[in-house]
Parts: sequence; C-alpha cells; structure tokens
Amino acid sequence: MSRHDLDRTLGWMREGTAHLLAVVEKQPDDALRAPSVLPGWTRAHVVGHVARNAEALTRLAHWARTGDETPMYADAEQRAAEIERTAALPASTVRAALARTAEELDTALAALTAAQWRAQVRSALGRAIPAAEVPWMRIREVWLHAVDLDAGATVADLPDPVLDLLLDDVTAVLSGKEGCPAFEVAPHDRSRTWQLGEGAARAVITAPAADVVGWLTGRVAAAQPALPRWL
Repeated sequence: MSRHDLDRTLGWMREGTAHLLAVVEKQPDDALRAPSVLPGWTRAHVVGHVARNAEALTRLAHWARTGDETPMYADAEQRAAEIERTAALPASTVRAALARTAEELDTALAALTAAQWRAQVRSALGRAIPAAEVPWMRIREVWLHAVDLDAGATVADLPDPVLDLLLDDVTAVLSGKEGCPAFEVAPHDRSRTWQLGEGAARAVITAPAADVVGWLTGRVAAAQPALPRWL
C-alpha cells in the first residue's frame, strides 16, 4: 500500500473531510472558542489552520498543473498570521471557510492529469514530493485535527489502512530524528511490526494500532519515553 495510491487516498481524503466537517458542524458558536488539545489554540484555531492548509495544498495543485512555482506558504510568519486571522472571524465564517476551501482543493486535485500528478512540488518543510502526495498530506490534516478539536473524535475513527500508512510515515520520520528511542512497534491488532529509532529495540509496543498512532503523533499519552516532534 502506497501513500501515492490515488485510487485510495482521494477517497480517504474525502471521507476525512466529511468527518471533520460533521464534527465542526455540531459545535455551537461558543464551543469553537473553547480550547483545543493543541497548546495555545482554540478549536477555531484548529479549524482555521485546516482551512488555510487546504488553500496551501491548492497552491501545490496549481504548481503541478501549470508549472508555475507556488509554494504552500511564503514563510512561517505568513502561515501563523493567516491562522490567527481566521480564528478571530465569526464562527459561521470559520465553518464556511473550512467547507469552501476543502471543496476548492478537491476540485483542483480532480483536474490533475496523470502526468501532472507526477510533477515535483515542495512541502512546507521544503521536501521535494510528487503532487500525488498531496492527498496523503491532506488525509493527515483532516483526520488528526478532528481529534485535536477535543469534541468526540478519536484516533480510532481513522480507517485501518490510514492507520497503517501513518505507522509507516511516522516511524520513518521519527527514526531519523535525534533522540528518538528504539522500540519495536507491534500492534496486537496487526500482523506486521514497525521499527522506531535506531539500534536494538529496548521494548515492544503492543497496544492497538490506533493507540500507537495516537502516541506517536502526540495525541495519546503513554507511559513511554518522550518522542521527538513528528511534524
């Protein structure tokens, strides 16, 4: 299974978008001003971030389609300012921005040809990627930030194949970071294992896959050594 398998990732992206929109729609206006689980961010900040992320990924779709280099963000300051501006808008406007930008991203991605999906663009961290990775980037945003709203969504809501791809993604990224502890990741509801960190594993993690993904991405607390930041 590949994060570039568009026959599957586009469906997971749309399913995750619908899931997030449903969670947000259930929140009264004042609930969007309540804290999220992300330090310093209200739920409106989380929603604003996901809306602005859709615009950023739409810029990558434009880059792939036209060859006109349009980075996700000009810089970190621009990204932070956009989130703050969006979070301060009326709740109805924040909800509408989330839905509108998600639809615009879906439309932009649907317009890409097979050759354009293979075009090289850059992530916000400057990593060269094919445009076919954009749906996977959006999958992570919509499913995990639904959890961050602290409004009933959990990591267990994620489709099993998305959990598996996240285990591939997160263990690889964390293992390349300084200070990552060495573990064997062996969810008891999976038939395979993952390696975290370099060298001999000091222990085996055997929790359900959803709990392991929650721990690795910082969404579930666990009695394990601290991990480097994933993203």
